[in-house]
Amino acid sequence: MIKISFPQLGDYGIAISYLLNKCLDGEVIMPKPITKRTIELGSKYAPDSVCIPFKYNLGNFIESLESGCNYLIQAGGGCRYGYYGEVQEQILKDLGYDLQFINISEHNRITPKSLYVNLKKINPNLKKRKFIYHGLLTLLMIEYMDRIDNYIRLNVGFETQKDSFYNLKKAMLKDFLKSKGFISLTKKYRKYFKKFKRIVIDKPKNCLKIGIIGELYTSMEGYSSYYIEKELASMNVQVKRFTNASYLLYKKRLSLHRRKKYSKKYVKYNLGADGLDNVYRTIKLIDDGYDGIIHIKPFGCTPEISAIPIIQKIANDNNFPIMFLSFDYQTSEEGIKTRLEAFYEMIKEKRKIDD
Repeated sequence: MIKISFPQLGDYGIAISYLLNKCLDGEVIMPKPITKRTIELGSKYAPDSVCIPFKYNLGNFIESLESGCNYLIQAGGGCRYGYYGEVQEQILKDLGYDLQFINISEHNRITPKSLYVNLKKINPNLKKRKFIYHGLLTLLMIEYMDRIDNYIRLNVGFETQKDSFYNLKKAMLKDFLKSKGFISLTKKYRKYFKKFKRIVIDKPKNCLKIGIIGELYTSMEGYSSYYIEKELASMNVQVKRFTNASYLLYKKRLSLHRRKKYSKKYVKYNLGADGLDNVYRTIKLIDDGYDGIIHIKPFGCTPEISAIPIIQKIANDNNFPIMFLSFDYQTSEEGIKTRLEAFYEMIKEKRKIDD
């Protein structure tokens, strides 16, 4: 029997499992939540020089194989990670696992064609019409998830009852999996959005605002950055984060011209992966009146290393607070929390001086 799994990436496993269940003839197994063991497994068998997303994903794969999976799906792309799939497959086979490894990327990015072709390898009976219908439905689900997440980031730090937002979101995602079509999904989204807006918050008009920019995996997978957004929310901070799945899947290409034009004072060329995006985001957050920026990335991430001097210059030109955090499996969680607290105190004092 076919048992399929994929790497963990925030809450997007909900949408991925929904699509796979609808399109494949087999059992879809959600990846286990990332733990210390996950990164220990990935780091043990991965080359030292690869970035942390590789190690987390490899750990995910090993844990899924231990649970009885025999098909693994990977979707690397955008930077050198686009070449990692073959390396991960070879490592797993060298460890003695019997598996089918499916990389759904084509020319270093995911396209509808590459996704359909690769899913059809698993389910030869998959009809194109069925794939298109459920593919579009999954995209809509992701869009709704991201809209809700954006609202949560703006308000979760000010809820009067702890975990109100996260508990409701957990119920919403579980309900989304029961959606039977576009109308069903949209009704659920509207119902839950109304519930989110009814959550009582105590938010000051001039609250502290911090923007999070950086590499996509550490931005979207909370465990890889020690849940930095939750930590900031506990300090009563409004958080803005640009990178999400809907942005990467279709909004990024549509906004390329605008980002280049907005950033032309500091950069003339595409820096690769999210480099140009983060230059644009730095300027945008400053223009929008944010109090500080935190740039996060895996240790050794080449596109972000290229962008950091430009981002630092923008911050210096505007006397704007920015902090750079780099993550690897040896990064200390307590060290990160200490730096966050110090950054928070700094921007709080700067706000008092500026006012």
